[in-house]
Amino acid sequence: MNQCQPIIAWSTLKSQVGVMTVAVSQQGLCYLDFPKKEDPIFGLRIWASKQARSTHFEENEQACTPALTQLLEYFDRKRKEFDLPLDLTGTPFQQLVYRQLCQIPYGTVASYKEVAEAIGAPKAVRAVGGANNKNPISIIVPCHRVIGANGSLVGYGGGLEIKKNLLQLEGFREYKD
Repeated sequence: MNQCQPIIAWSTLKSQVGVMTVAVSQQGLCYLDFPKKEDPIFGLRIWASKQARSTHFEENEQACTPALTQLLEYFDRKRKEFDLPLDLTGTPFQQLVYRQLCQIPYGTVASYKEVAEAIGAPKAVRAVGGANNKNPISIIVPCHRVIGANGSLVGYGGGLEIKKNLLQLEGFREYKD
């Protein structure tokens, strides 16, 4: 292994909505997802390759402890906001969307259209959806709080059942199935 190669530490967390993979770089939390394969870092490897990150992955629960602790507090309804250092990747537009998503309060939702309008791009509803889909830090950057203009649950990388469960955990139930 090249000693100059960045290390991404990762761990898993069993939660009420399933197993999650959590990963941190030296800059902060960089990845959080629900693995869809047996290998808990399969998605992490794909994400890192798309980010052109030449990276060594190391299972390290201790390095991930701050994120794991805050997520457990969230699932226990003891935390409504996260205060973790983030290493959030994305295009300038995606970064703008992610910052706006973080403004959606716990237990509330916004439509894709409302997010587009809030960032000053009212016609970019589909692009907002695309940015949501690329969000590498779900829950922390709360893309689950974005719903269709008609109140329906649409799209979530972890699956609509997980989105529904996260919204219910936060006390929001006024969506259309």
